[in-house]
Amino acid sequence: PSLINPKSKLSIRRQSELLKINRSGLYYKPRVKPETRYHTEEALMRRIDYWHTTMPCCGSRKLVTLLNGEGYHVGRKLVRRLMLQMGLHVIYFKESIFPYLLRNKEVMFPNQVWSADITYISLGRSHMYLTALIDWFSRKIMGWTLSDTLDTMPVLETVRNAVRQYGVPAIINSDQGCQFTSTEYKNLLKQYHICQSMDRKSRWADNVRIERWFRSLKTELIYINEFTSPKELRSAIRVYIEQYNSLRPHQNLDNDTPDH
Repeated sequence: PSLINPKSKLSIRRQSELLKINRSGLYYKPRVKPETRYHTEEALMRRIDYWHTTMPCCGSRKLVTLLNGEGYHVGRKLVRRLMLQMGLHVIYFKESIFPYLLRNKEVMFPNQVWSADITYISLGRSHMYLTALIDWFSRKIMGWTLSDTLDTMPVLETVRNAVRQYGVPAIINSDQGCQFTSTEYKNLLKQYHICQSMDRKSRWADNVRIERWFRSLKTELIYINEFTSPKELRSAIRVYIEQYNSLRPHQNLDNDTPDH
């Protein structure tokens, strides 16, 4: 095929006939096997998760620079698609946006404010998603759900279970992801008479309590272990949360534990 000259006055068909080359082979481009591409993207998502956890302010442009520096030859289009798949790319729906209710608000007691969020968790050659609720005052993890889908149902399940166990909070704050702007989620909070609060656009620090906890979970548990099944991962997260709530002292709580 290297003998074929696309700029020749002879057509490619005529050149193929003269050289006795099968013309179909000239147009063949080897494709990356779906399985190979899947594993490559999973590896990329693990690195995106690491950098996002380490530096949450990084957008797709900075992530491309970091990934290229690690030897991954990627562009913004691919990084943005993977971020969306991981739930890191916030989708805004202007008609559904709720105000941010926590600006300059003093949180003085438990169940006054909870934060909700979803994070990507790597699992072998695949991944899961963890939905969690944290109490702003006590730092206690009020509920969590591990799922293999990034949809609204795990969020609803987490809120219902937490309310059933600990009562109704006054406010739940979240980012502007589609799970939290969904009709099902909004109706659930209305049913419980919970005020819905949302981070301001591009203000990841508005939900900093849960973001910091996700960072601790990943650096202390996820990144240093290799979990091979959802059952194993779920069990490890359960133990981590139980120890976090009952054993870990917090300086902001006068070195008491969230379960104090």
